[in-house]
Amino acid sequence: MFTSVILKEQNEFEAHTSNVSCLALGKGSGRLLATGGEDCRVNIWAINKANCVMSLTGHKNPVECVQINTSEEQVVTGSQSGSIRVWDLEAAKILRTLMGHKANITSLGFHPFGDFIASSSMDTNIKLWDVRRKGYVFRCKGHTQAVRSLAFSPDGKWLASASDDCTIKLWDLTQGKTITEFKSHTAAVNIVQFHPNEYLLASGSSDRTIKLWDLEKFTMIGSLEGNTSPVRCVLFSPDGSCLYSGATDSLRVYGWEPDRCFDTVSVGWGNVSDLSICSQQLISVSHQLSTVSSYVVDLKKVKKTGGSVIQGIIQDNQPLTDPKDPKGAALRRSYERPTTTCSAQRVKQSSDSDRRSPEGERRSPSEDEGDEKVSSAEIHNAEDYKEIFQPKNIPPLASSTPVQRVEPTVVSCAKRPAVGEGAPTAWPPPQPAVSTAKAKPQHHPKIILSTRNEPIGLNVADFLPSSYNNRPGALSDEEALSQIRKGHDTMCVMLSSRHKNLETVRSVWAREDIKKALDTAVSMNDLAIVVDLLNIINLQSLWKLDLCTTILPQIDKLLQSKYESYMQTGCTSLKLIMKHFWILISDTLKATPSVGVDITREERHQKCRTCCKQLKNLSNVVKNKAAQVGRHGSAFKELQLLMGPLDDLL
Repeated sequence: MFTSVILKEQNEFEAHTSNVSCLALGKGSGRLLATGGEDCRVNIWAINKANCVMSLTGHKNPVECVQINTSEEQVVTGSQSGSIRVWDLEAAKILRTLMGHKANITSLGFHPFGDFIASSSMDTNIKLWDVRRKGYVFRCKGHTQAVRSLAFSPDGKWLASASDDCTIKLWDLTQGKTITEFKSHTAAVNIVQFHPNEYLLASGSSDRTIKLWDLEKFTMIGSLEGNTSPVRCVLFSPDGSCLYSGATDSLRVYGWEPDRCFDTVSVGWGNVSDLSICSQQLISVSHQLSTVSSYVVDLKKVKKTGGSVIQGIIQDNQPLTDPKDPKGAALRRSYERPTTTCSAQRVKQSSDSDRRSPEGERRSPSEDEGDEKVSSAEIHNAEDYKEIFQPKNIPPLASSTPVQRVEPTVVSCAKRPAVGEGAPTAWPPPQPAVSTAKAKPQHHPKIILSTRNEPIGLNVADFLPSSYNNRPGALSDEEALSQIRKGHDTMCVMLSSRHKNLETVRSVWAREDIKKALDTAVSMNDLAIVVDLLNIINLQSLWKLDLCTTILPQIDKLLQSKYESYMQTGCTSLKLIMKHFWILISDTLKATPSVGVDITREERHQKCRTCCKQLKNLSNVVKNKAAQVGRHGSAFKELQLLMGPLDDLL
């Protein structure tokens, strides 16, 4: 079912002087928002007000990632250059500057109850930082593409990482090694989230599914489908009874064991970036260019129980009976928080050189101090600042037991002679083996034909309530109409979203040029829009070298898509590029340098070099696909012949 009356747009405001690149909500009160922008600033907001409470300056490059800790006292930010800054919001000052990554920061996370921060980067590395010592404790290596999301387990012993390489890795911080790897997603994994109580992990992906993983058996226990766009956010309810997911066009409420969708809220929030729950309200934030929008969902009006199980999607209001077999979530192990004392378990490193990476990534103390001096926190609204960060009446904590600092156990800091792929560097030697799940064989997704007489993988009987399936005789007119209308709302939401995106692309094309329109289409992260635009470009003489650098990475995704029409469009575009631009690219790269400075030639040479690198990557994909039998194999064999000259260049 779809619900549209329980969501409202609470606020919309200009957050930065340039494009907003990242957002984060405070998970404690749900009323604190941090935004990072291309203007190199971090702004702090009260979610119900349009006035900026505080601005944090110090980054010299666009801010790519931001995160607020659980107590909402600190903010950590990461920039395009790879630098990380930790800020104290109550004291309105910077705490630490952490250097070490070599590329854009993609994800950040606070340890649940220790002075540690996890970070990931486009360089595929994950680092665990000790904020007090300004250095990283561990470096995890194993992902082959950018890491998009990090999450600590509630007990602080494990770290989960999600990557563009379609995998999720689970790291044991006490043993210093990978526990297991999950590979069932078919597209980039955007978000991971631990269950608040049980040994359960949820992951959301661009393949439009959410998968649930049992962390005792290291197996997938559910695949939640139904989203019409990539899953951008997931959030377990505080009691862990259901899971909320945010996609471009909808909010969904899921249950598992068995898989089911309790409710769907149709929205158009676009680039939704974060979800938080406070006082029976779900708060979400999204951004578009320099504008930030906040939304509020009344959870009292959202269904969180009931529903028939139909391929993971609820289709009626039949109550769900309790399983007779007591296996499953009820008996799944729960987290136990360890004793957090500063014991002698941790073997302190004797010198800075032991913590320093082999590449000498750590900078000198004086250099860090210089960076911290130029960083500042500017309070714009003193009243709001005092109300949020220095309240007169502080509510008592749920537990009077003081929380002490916890530190990961380190057995040895000796350097290892060689580090294998997938192993974290500067970690202790392996301890007795931790049971890991055997890697499942990879199954390539079946290609969905563009011309077919019936839906793929859909059984009409599955979409009828069980009571109707078991009922003899024909359906009444009213029942038949009810079944016909059930898929209508979902299709309307999907088509409306696509129509809105196409209108945006069309207006950009009319106002500016085709290059800007293509960039806009790519930024929407919807291959369907890219395919629609390419089908227009492929019919006309609109191609130029500038377009090739933007389109080639998208062609890579199209060629590996499970949809035949996407593959055909990708093949057509790649043929056009090879036929019309390969001679220009190869001649430019082979030409001897000219005398003097020729800026135009240098720009053209850079574009050709980028195209050549992307074409070489595509050549490997084409070679693998050419082994297929049938018309797909024939199309890729033709492409393989066209791309043969790539092997002779460089």
